Amino acid sequence: MSGRGLLMWDEGVTKYDFGPSHPMDPVRLALTMGLVRAYGLDAAMDVVAAKPAGDSTLRLVHREDYVTAVREVSADPGCADGSYGLGTMDDPAFAGMHEASALIAGQSVAGAEAVWRGEAGHAVNFAGGLHHAMPGAAAGFCVYNDAALAIARLLELGAERIAYVDVDVHHGDGVQAAFWDDPRVLTISLHEHPRTLFPQTGWPEETGGASAEGGAVNLALPAGTGDAGWLRAFHAVVPELLAGFRPQLLVTQHGADTHFEDPLAHLAVSLDAQRAVQEACHDLAHAHADGRWLALGGGGYAIVDVVPRSWTHLVGIAAHRPVEPGSVIPASWRDEVYAWTRQLAPSRMTDGRTPEWAEWEAGYDPADRLDQAVLATRRAVFPLRGLLP
Repeated sequence: MSGRGLLMWDEGVTKYDFGPSHPMDPVRLALTMGLVRAYGLDAAMDVVAAKPAGDSTLRLVHREDYVTAVREVSADPGCADGSYGLGTMDDPAFAGMHEASALIAGQSVAGAEAVWRGEAGHAVNFAGGLHHAMPGAAAGFCVYNDAALAIARLLELGAERIAYVDVDVHHGDGVQAAFWDDPRVLTISLHEHPRTLFPQTGWPEETGGASAEGGAVNLALPAGTGDAGWLRAFHAVVPELLAGFRPQLLVTQHGADTHFEDPLAHLAVSLDAQRAVQEACHDLAHAHADGRWLALGGGGYAIVDVVPRSWTHLVGIAAHRPVEPGSVIPASWRDEVYAWTRQLAPSRMTDGRTPEWAEWEAGYDPADRLDQAVLATRRAVFPLRGLLP
């Protein structure tokens, strides 16, 4: 196995662009890659521009009529009428939609293949993580579900146990839906409670289909949850489940929209806690999946202050060259940010926090809202997986 990780990158992913008034601004991808380069992390990894996913790959998850519809809208955005979720406020049609979406999917699939074949231990596609796309519809800024496609390709290659951990602020509903009845895939999603956030799914009682009971895990966190609660919840659920499942490869989705500055959600997590979970996912891949790890991006709409820093930390961790949180961000990148956005860039790779949390094993408070959320998930799923709640 190569000691170098893979960074999946093609400038073409920045053409995944819903328009100037849409929160999913592709400049966040360009700025992230710029910061990765400013820290020299691109030299610490093999940068790979994979081919777009072809129709046979897309059909591993998506219906043929849906792929056809995306192609038609891509060629003529004016024909989008909201059917298949295309041409809506969340997913406006744009020229080249199919090509840009297939390119992002191709990066995630190729990264998964390389890790599975032992060509690299880790692969990162921060343009990926488009976890809301359904088999037959676009949803939540997502056209093709690259995470689900990568997992489906691994199953096609013979994988028997794939774990997916999603720490985006929104429920990973599309990936859950794709593998609802497949016992070979364990999906775990930590997200803001569906009472207060799109897509209004991801309740603890959603535990998988009849042939895969306990295959879906949902931890719905109260709005306002900060570092200590978020990290406590993650460590109270994820490590024990992965230890029991013994995945052959770990896929993780690292949406940066849990951050307290994100404009579209209501958690209060810092960059430093996001980095701590990225490190935990890396460690869990080594502990339970022989180091095989595919890390994806996802949501994140504080496009200057949060997203580039969060995902640069992710790349550094995957490259085994973690970025020191207190390091001063290179002036070249801060100049790049101002040139692109006319905004002032952050100066350091930290929010100045030192995240700490209380371990679940030390006891819990049944009157605490965060602990109630963790208990609901453990009680719903752990017995189905032969674990004590």
